[in-house]
Amino acid sequence: MTQPGAGMAADIDEQPAGYARLLSAGPAGEIARVAAVVARRRPRHVVFTARGTSDHAALYGAYLTEIRLGLPAGLASPSAVTVYGARPDLSGALVVGVSQSGGSPDLTEVLRTAREAGALTLAVTNAPDSPLARAAELSVDIAAGHERAVAATKTYTAELLALLLLVEGIRAGDGVLPTDQRAALERLPELAGRTLADPTPTQLAPRYRFAGQLVTTGRGYAYPTAREAALKLMETSYLPALAFSGADLLHGPLAMTDPDVPVLAVVGSGPGGRSMGEVLPRLGERRADVVVVGSAEVEGATRMAVPEVDERYAPLLDILPLQRLALALALARGEDPDAPRGLKKVTATM
Repeated sequence: MTQPGAGMAADIDEQPAGYARLLSAGPAGEIARVAAVVARRRPRHVVFTARGTSDHAALYGAYLTEIRLGLPAGLASPSAVTVYGARPDLSGALVVGVSQSGGSPDLTEVLRTAREAGALTLAVTNAPDSPLARAAELSVDIAAGHERAVAATKTYTAELLALLLLVEGIRAGDGVLPTDQRAALERLPELAGRTLADPTPTQLAPRYRFAGQLVTTGRGYAYPTAREAALKLMETSYLPALAFSGADLLHGPLAMTDPDVPVLAVVGSGPGGRSMGEVLPRLGERRADVVVVGSAEVEGATRMAVPEVDERYAPLLDILPLQRLALALALARGEDPDAPRGLKKVTATM
C-alpha cells in the first residue's frame, strides 16, 4: 500500500529534472518560437485567465509582463464571460490561459470568445491536446509529465518557468534569450536540488502541527509565492491560511498577527524583498512567530534558506521549501496530502 504523501513527495523531488527538461533544446525552442510570434504581433496589453494554483502562476506572469515588457497586464474574471455573458473588446490583446489540465470549461470559453474578438490567444498547459490548447491560436507545453498528487507542485513551477521563458523571449524579440540570462537559468536545476536537500521545512512541521491559522506574505514577484503557499497549506492540511502582499498586510490585517499566528514571509534580495524591510519590524512588534523564506538571515525570524538569484527567478526556488513544509505539516496532522478530501485533479467550472 502506498504511503500517504508519497505521490506529492515524488512530484516535489522531480522539479529539478523538470527545470532541466523545460530548458532543453526542444521545449525551450518551441517556447522561443511562440514568443517570436507574439513579439511580431505586438499586443497592446496582456490578459491572463486561470484558476487555483495556475492563477498564482498567471499572477507571476502579469508581474513579468508589466515589469519586463512594459505592457499593462491583468487577470480576467472568467465568470464575466461564462456567467454574465460579457464580451469584452480584446482586440489587440494577448490573452493567455494557464491551466495544468487544460480541462476547465470556463477558461476554454474565455479563450474562445477572446479569439472571436480579435485577440491573440495562447494556452500554457501540461496537456497539449486539451480543450484549452485546441481553443487557442498558440500553445506552450510545460512538459511536466504526470503529476501523482491532487495538490499541484511540479506543474506549478513548470508554469512559472514556461512563462518566464515566454516573456523574456518576447522581450528579446526573436524568442532567443541573451547568453548571460540563459547561463543563469541553466543553474536552476542544481539550485533547486540544493534547496530541496535542506531539512528545515520538515523540522519545522511539528512546530505548527496544532496551529489554528497562518499568514503568508511577500511583495512583487514573491507575492504569487505567498498565495500559492497559502493554498497548498489549506488544501493539504486544512489549515486556514491567509495570503497578503506585504503592503496590504500593513493596511489592517497586521492586527491579527500575534505569537499564536505563524507568519511565512517570502523575502528576496531584490526591490520586492527590500520593501519587506518595513513589514518585518512591525511583525516583530506584534511578537509574531515569523519564518522567512530567503537567501539572507532576518533578525528574530527562523529561516528556510534558498540560494540568492535574480528576483525574477526566485519564485522558482522560494516555493520549494514551502511545498515541503505543506507536505510535512499535512503528514504531522495525520492527513494524506496526495488525496485531499473533496478535491479532484481537474475541477470543471463555468
